[in-house]
Amino acid sequence: MVLDTDGRVLTLAFARMADALGNSFLIIVLPLYIASGQISLAGIAGTELFGFVLREETLIGLVLSLFGLLNSFGQPFTGRVSDRTGRRRVFVLIGLGIFAVGSAIYPFVTSYWAVLGARALQGIGAAFTIPATVALVNDYAEGNRERGGNFGVFNTFRLIGFGFGPIIAGIVITGGLAAEGVVTYTVPAWTGPLAGATFSGFVAAFAVAVAGALVSFVLVLALIEDPPRVATGAGKNLSIAVLDRDGNGLDPVFVLGVGTFFMATTIALFATLEGPIRARLDESTFLFSVQFAAVVIANVAFQVPIGRACDTYGRRPFILTGFVVLIPSVFAQGLVADPWTMLAARFVQGIAVALVFAPALALAGDLAGDRGSGTTLSVLTMAFGLGVALGPLASGVLFNLGGLAAPFIFGAALATLALLLTYTEVEDTLDTDAASGPAPQDQEKAT
Repeated sequence: MVLDTDGRVLTLAFARMADALGNSFLIIVLPLYIASGQISLAGIAGTELFGFVLREETLIGLVLSLFGLLNSFGQPFTGRVSDRTGRRRVFVLIGLGIFAVGSAIYPFVTSYWAVLGARALQGIGAAFTIPATVALVNDYAEGNRERGGNFGVFNTFRLIGFGFGPIIAGIVITGGLAAEGVVTYTVPAWTGPLAGATFSGFVAAFAVAVAGALVSFVLVLALIEDPPRVATGAGKNLSIAVLDRDGNGLDPVFVLGVGTFFMATTIALFATLEGPIRARLDESTFLFSVQFAAVVIANVAFQVPIGRACDTYGRRPFILTGFVVLIPSVFAQGLVADPWTMLAARFVQGIAVALVFAPALALAGDLAGDRGSGTTLSVLTMAFGLGVALGPLASGVLFNLGGLAAPFIFGAALATLALLLTYTEVEDTLDTDAASGPAPQDQEKAT
């Protein structure tokens, strides 16, 4: 099922896997790095802002969220410009270069504000890379009956990097503790002049993030070209349509974006709460990282078959089923008191995400038409990034206000709203009774 995929899609998938591996390292590493004492929080933690006391969890949430905020709000601009210029590849390369620079800065800073600056650079880099990469995957699809499969393969490899990155990060960080409680590694003798030098596990983790971006850069530079038919008549207006073109409801791409935002928010609620969750479940950093990764591991297992199935059976049934499964799986995470039950809840949440994400991207790609694939798909990629950005911040605030259950109750409510919006406002783009192509009414809507 993977080997018969377009080689260009596989190349982009491998490139995003390497890049996502480096980025997901930081989701586990940055909270530990900030809490390690190597980053000064003097004058920030414990201060009161508008009646709200800034705690360490909130500051960590802000760092994790900043990446997604800049990434998300930049994507409509870069997606639209890539449509108008017909150049995707250069946007991907610029973004990867900026991300690598941001990752390389962390070992050399000691202030919280400098960490925020490095994270901001990474977010700007992702804003260049993500919409252009997803648009290329859409452009390479030959007909609507390949689109879901292409996105399934692409998301699978991207999520392999994103899912296994935290596990590897947990191993790197806890690989061996020095007397002062900091992980250290020694450069082996065969390296020559550097032999015997030591460096921390944090430096090793940041080096992995840089290497992931550089591997992706080389793959795209060597093997990817812009398709000749990519240029579109995308207009200068960067606003997102909220109402459908016929005026009888909400625009389906907008609704898919809202649902994607809610879904991504539920995924990201978990990351900020490492300390409280580990204390409640009495577990190690490594087991927490496995639980975090379980959502993505489930995606890896199910994205390709779901993507291929939605090319045959339609997009909408899978999206609706995904939101139905998402509601209880998120709610349970605020209540469980056993590490293995938490692992199971996270895995089921991953199945729900797989049911939603590839079919939603494929449906939006079907509707792209004269809007341009970069412009249209940036609505969903922006929404996903925004959810990943605001999820950690929301969980930190809600934890301060209502304890550990509050963020997950909030996430279940978002999933319920996404289900209702999708059910009432989104129609399928495929005629499942036909051999191929979109349903006639949706082909008219797409063009």
